[in-house]
Amino acid sequence: MATVAMGARTGVLARGTTDRALLRQFLERDRLLAAYAICDLEDREFGRTRWGIATQDGEVVAIAMEYGGLTPQPMFVMGDNDGIVAILRDVVRPRAAYLAGSAEALAAVAQQYRVDPGPPMIRMWVDRTTFQPSPAQVERLLPVEVGELNRLYQLGFAAWLPSSAIAEGVYYGIRVNGRLVAAAGTHVISRTARLAVVGNVLTHTDHRGRGYAKAVTSAVTAELLRYCDEVVLNVRSDNPPAIQAYTRLGFAEHARFEERLVRRLSSPWSDLTAPIRRFFARSVAHPAPAAPAIPDQARPHPNHQAHQVGIPTAQPSPDDGQLEDPR
Repeated sequence: MATVAMGARTGVLARGTTDRALLRQFLERDRLLAAYAICDLEDREFGRTRWGIATQDGEVVAIAMEYGGLTPQPMFVMGDNDGIVAILRDVVRPRAAYLAGSAEALAAVAQQYRVDPGPPMIRMWVDRTTFQPSPAQVERLLPVEVGELNRLYQLGFAAWLPSSAIAEGVYYGIRVNGRLVAAAGTHVISRTARLAVVGNVLTHTDHRGRGYAKAVTSAVTAELLRYCDEVVLNVRSDNPPAIQAYTRLGFAEHARFEERLVRRLSSPWSDLTAPIRRFFARSVAHPAPAAPAIPDQARPHPNHQAHQVGIPTAQPSPDDGQLEDPR
């Protein structure tokens, strides 16, 4: 029997669901903000997710989704705060997660979770009518090149990509003297919804300032727009160079939202992982001289968004936003 929980406001009920049509209908109220969640309704991702909804008088008023895997994984909330409170209290209850949601939703989340600080994020989007490509000598990356791609990413990320992320996604790179020095790819794609999310953008520090990150992002976006109506990405609000670069490609701001690491109140997760996080924090603070790099984004999604699989660093801001090549 399904569990039904009563929310703080009279008549708000929370329960789990696997009804993709119901979820899609609610998420389409703001498809650009809910892009990751909509893409997670695809067969490839849906089995890894857990969904909760809150209803009032038979109408869905809020939704929450957690992605399965090693803690922490992505969690998305959307809708009425009383509904979010009810879902997170009784239905969707990860010990720790990378939360994505509106600033207004943080008050609801904070009733069940300790919310780490972080800058607001910007959801940007583009379609065929606004896209302004930046042609360059780029190449489509293949699954057999995943090792080389991961070596580039591991200069800036504590995570890895499986070859399936490249096979099922879209990745482009730039080589200099045969060496992969810049890459961009996708987090998730929904051909059903004709929607996709660009991410995992990074250029080696020795090759920055040459427009490589912009070029590979352009190539990925161009390919996606062959069969998607909209393409979205995330950028930190405190990163004007990245915002300017994406704007030159035709991306426009859709909404500001929050992406925060959250830990369930009274959860032992933080205490158990504190020594590991401190170790990786020192590693990030003092990288090996042979691999100097600063990521174009805060962390890759060898997605969930092709999904977070690494141990979080000291600053686990969960998405793209440090693109350094504004030209």
